Amino acid sequence: MDTGFNAEPVERGEALRKRYGGGGGGGGRGGAAPPVSGRVDPFVPRSEHSPRELRSWAKRTGFVSDYSNEVGSTSASEKFEPLERNNLHQGSSPKIEIDPILGRLRNNRGNEIQPASHGVATTTRTENVNGNSNGDGNGVALGIGRRGNENEPVLAMAPDGERKVGLRGNGNANANGMVNRDGNGHGTSVVAPVPEQKEEEDVEGDVAQGDFKVNLYPEGEEPVDGGGWPGPEELKCRLTENPGFVYLFYYGLQHYLSLAGSLVLIPIVMVPAMGGTDKDTATVISTMLFLSGITTILHSYFGTRLPLVQGSSFVYLAPALVIANAQEYRNLTEHKFKHIMRELQGAIIIGSMFQSLLGFSGLMSLLLRLINPIVVAPTVAAVGLAFFSYGFPQAGTCIEISIPLIALVLIFTLYLRGISIFGRHLFRIYAVPLSAIIIWIYASFLTAGGAYNYKGCDPNIPSSNILLDACRKHAYTMKHCRTDVSNALSTAAWVRIPYPLQWGVPIFSFRTCIIMIIVSLVATVDSVGTYRTTSLQVNLRSPTPGVVSRGIALEGFCSILAGIWGSGTGSTTLTENMHTIDITKVGNRRVVELGAAFLILFSFMGKVGALLASIPLALAASILCFMWALTVALGLSTLQYCQSTSFRNTAIVGVSLFLGMSIPSYFQQYQPESILILPSYLVPYAAASNGLFHSGFKQLDFAINALMSMNMVVTMLVAFILDNTVPGSQQERGVYVWSRAEDFTADPSLPSEYSLPKKFAWCCCGLKCLGV
Repeated sequence: MDTGFNAEPVERGEALRKRYGGGGGGGGRGGAAPPVSGRVDPFVPRSEHSPRELRSWAKRTGFVSDYSNEVGSTSASEKFEPLERNNLHQGSSPKIEIDPILGRLRNNRGNEIQPASHGVATTTRTENVNGNSNGDGNGVALGIGRRGNENEPVLAMAPDGERKVGLRGNGNANANGMVNRDGNGHGTSVVAPVPEQKEEEDVEGDVAQGDFKVNLYPEGEEPVDGGGWPGPEELKCRLTENPGFVYLFYYGLQHYLSLAGSLVLIPIVMVPAMGGTDKDTATVISTMLFLSGITTILHSYFGTRLPLVQGSSFVYLAPALVIANAQEYRNLTEHKFKHIMRELQGAIIIGSMFQSLLGFSGLMSLLLRLINPIVVAPTVAAVGLAFFSYGFPQAGTCIEISIPLIALVLIFTLYLRGISIFGRHLFRIYAVPLSAIIIWIYASFLTAGGAYNYKGCDPNIPSSNILLDACRKHAYTMKHCRTDVSNALSTAAWVRIPYPLQWGVPIFSFRTCIIMIIVSLVATVDSVGTYRTTSLQVNLRSPTPGVVSRGIALEGFCSILAGIWGSGTGSTTLTENMHTIDITKVGNRRVVELGAAFLILFSFMGKVGALLASIPLALAASILCFMWALTVALGLSTLQYCQSTSFRNTAIVGVSLFLGMSIPSYFQQYQPESILILPSYLVPYAAASNGLFHSGFKQLDFAINALMSMNMVVTMLVAFILDNTVPGSQQERGVYVWSRAEDFTADPSLPSEYSLPKKFAWCCCGLKCLGV
């Protein structure tokens, strides 16, 4: 008899309570299910449990978003905890979870995912949307499958804990541990023991039946132990490993050879523009090698402790050229180089003191909230783009040298990058030094063969003293192309130790100090992006804001040393570190330290610096064309951490780069005198003396005109303002997620990666703002 009562809701509620809320019954769990009423109780939160104890579906299943891992309120290690931690032992406190259907707290149902292992019983469960759950006592594995027109991912757990993903076009997932669902919503989870090793023939057979294998990791990537997720690729030598002295020596030499262009080519550009001789160039190169070794070791022990090489960055090259081309220095002939170098030293010391104060005071931790990929990417890119007027105009003086060199570098880095010799990608790793050596030898043959010999012209006579117009026309070519023009090798000493104040007492002026303070902010933004990317490359959790502050503070201290020794530029983290670690697959701290020790040793050999100073200018400019282009690419690659398809982000980056190129050009046009005096490639750096801004205070006028004529400064200011004022979500902006102090407390293995050595940590134990 029909009583008007529909029993289906009651049955459905009973099934759902069995599935989600049942404390003892259901499908192999033992015990009978409690009686279920047709009414669903409202959600009542339990205040005695911390919200952090809750585990979402993503944490339990190991789900990884294909969008970005840079955003969110939890750190990366919290998102991807090892799966073994989810295994609850009998008698332990229950795991608190919110039922997604009933909207209430549910009791622990055991592990949602249990890696299948040999010798352990597994449960096979049958589920449908009505909540019926049957089991035979064989364990649980998760699988997702749908019947439809689209391919759906199917996730299973292998015995070793490895995730397996397969796509099935028909929607029926019959793999081990998969759930099949038909159009009515019913599903069956069938678990079979996953074999430890699957033969290649079986895989091919599955694919032949219409199954598409999808590799969860890109080519060359493997999961790391403990269920975590690796960086871009597996490293050959990790951060704290000790592969032995032979490998350390080889990896160290390899690491620094790949950075050779960034370490030694800046003086070849800067010193001649300052009026220095070939001997001065050799001395500055030796000083830079010495400071790079010292500062790298200091940063490895007391900075962020990441495997990062410190050195003279391109960030400081543009302000050095601006100061060197000031109007009062153009007609200075006697001691011009030393006077400019002393003023640079004073400016670098003041700007570096500001950077150190920013780090040691803890203000850097607050500033980190405003520095994100949308600020870092265009700023670093503008550092490379700033020299577009210098690069090929200098290299083009000898196209028979520059064109082959640029082509050879591109062939090695792009076309031959996959070729392995003795298990090493030599062309990809040594592209710059190998190309430079080949073309240098080629240029020597051209010089010896008389390609640059002109009748009645002597390459050793300066063009200003040449009387014949025909020789004056060829003087520029001889100076830039011949390999025997430099007298650095003949004048340099065999042994020379760089010493402080070797150029004299620094000169402190208001105008240059203001310039270097702003430039130190650009260097800070560059270093922050490098810290974040490198921590991911070496498979580490991102550093805490305190560790970043410590690194910036030490960079400022190292730049003070550079100002005292007189290298002409500050010392900062080289952006090219990211490229070097990526191509060598070596992110080891000891490798960097050993290589730094060799740099110090080479700096004592005066002939080494003299040999590097003998590189023809056209050849050096050709290498720098590639290095500056690489800097642009590395800067723009930071956009991978944000939503690069967002119009907000693309508009900010585009506007920042365009205004960063256009506004300096506007300031650079007010210099009619410079066009008649300076070479064309140096004209953009002479706007400080004849710029648009005039306030009546010459020191301030010089500083403002100089800053507004530098591309990287304008780009950073525009990007910084727009990114922090235009509305956008954290996911869209790709906001950097730094680790927290609580993360170190939760995982005792983490502090050892970033913490200071125990012998020195006791003296800084009170500086919590530095992550000590």
